[in-house]
Amino acid sequence: MCKDLCSGGGCGVRPPSASKQEMEFSKQYGPVYRIKLGQQKLVVLAGYEMMKEALVNQGDAFVDRPFIQLFEDFQHGHGIVFSNGESWKVMRRFAITTLRDYGMGRKGIEDRIAEECNFLLQKFESFDGKPFETTTIMNSAVANIVVSILLGKRFEYGDPTYTKLVNMITENTRLAGTPSIQLYNMFPSLGFLVGGVKTVLANQKEMYAFIQDTFIEHLKELDENDQRSFIDAFLIKQQEEKTKNQSNGFFHNENLKAVVSDLFGAGTETTSTTLRWGLLLMMKYPEIQKKVQEEITKVIGSAQPRIEHRGKLPYTDAVVHEIQRFANILPMSVPHATIADVTLGGYFIPKGSHILPLLFSVLYDESQWEKPFKFYPEHFLDSEGKFVKRDAFLPFSAGRRMCAGETLAKMELFLFFASLLQRFTFQPAPGTSKEDLDLTPAVGFATPPKIFNVCALPRS
Repeated sequence: MCKDLCSGGGCGVRPPSASKQEMEFSKQYGPVYRIKLGQQKLVVLAGYEMMKEALVNQGDAFVDRPFIQLFEDFQHGHGIVFSNGESWKVMRRFAITTLRDYGMGRKGIEDRIAEECNFLLQKFESFDGKPFETTTIMNSAVANIVVSILLGKRFEYGDPTYTKLVNMITENTRLAGTPSIQLYNMFPSLGFLVGGVKTVLANQKEMYAFIQDTFIEHLKELDENDQRSFIDAFLIKQQEEKTKNQSNGFFHNENLKAVVSDLFGAGTETTSTTLRWGLLLMMKYPEIQKKVQEEITKVIGSAQPRIEHRGKLPYTDAVVHEIQRFANILPMSVPHATIADVTLGGYFIPKGSHILPLLFSVLYDESQWEKPFKFYPEHFLDSEGKFVKRDAFLPFSAGRRMCAGETLAKMELFLFFASLLQRFTFQPAPGTSKEDLDLTPAVGFATPPKIFNVCALPRS
């Protein structure tokens, strides 16, 4: 078995500061080692080669999710992200197929993103160059893309119900990475002492109530020949199961609430967080911002950025990829569990082991990146300035559990980022210099930048 180490951290998904400690462990003990957190033992995987071997080459053995108390409390094994077995297979397959049916990766969803870009640009313009904080605005814009697929509509940014839902997602994502929640995951009996747990569960209950009310409304006008949204498609599958008297089917209300919640949460927070990192990095490195703007002006001028332009904007595309790599918003990835005994890197790992893929170690792997700890868009450019793909670029993880919305997220990131840089120059608030900007991430399930204000100055 792997080398045992002890640590005082929590279990499951832990604060981002822990990943740096484990990077040091991997240098000392190798790319596979076991760490003891309280009473729980986890196997940590570090580096691109080991991650590829486990999640891709031997992916079937590492496909499960481990038991994590917080997520069990409100999902009970339903949904996509933390489910296992046949239910996970059916729900993931349905989600990917339906997302494609509703335009993921196609012109239909590109048009929706382009439309939302215009609403976001108008919102930024409304501040008239004065400093503002972007979290809720950016979350609302990105969430509207997912909402358009799930519900077949969009919300105004100021809608109080919508704003509350978006803010609850942000709050839960932040709390899930705090030390108190990790303590609860280790010792559930102490839950009554952890205020953050009550907040997360209350938020999730309210989210489920909103979803419940929404699909009840959809049922009133459900037409299998005119499916308007993801929820319609799910409800029609549910009716098909009932027609066939499938009492053990998977298209029940608990799975619907969990799947919609998974897609809403995952499809909002990660993309929005990456875009906010992008704005912060453009202020920190104005010379890079200027090069992006010059390329956009030279190649497409004032035309609205579209996916067809991506191949013609190699530097802009490289900057977007480098933002994802450098921001490292899921440093610990999402934990896996083994469904069978397996040998990895010469170590025997028994069935049911809790596996922690250290995604941070892939995106910062010194054997894969020229300047891993610097923001360096040239990582994705060749000597002629053409965009190049990198095998170790795995912000969406890898294997059978990789992000189901990767295609959508890539499209959103490019279109939102290019549209914003085409229209505005981003500068720190008055009294703040670029040297003052802090690139230390805040704590959370996904690691956002610390709160910052930005000035969006219209470009002539």
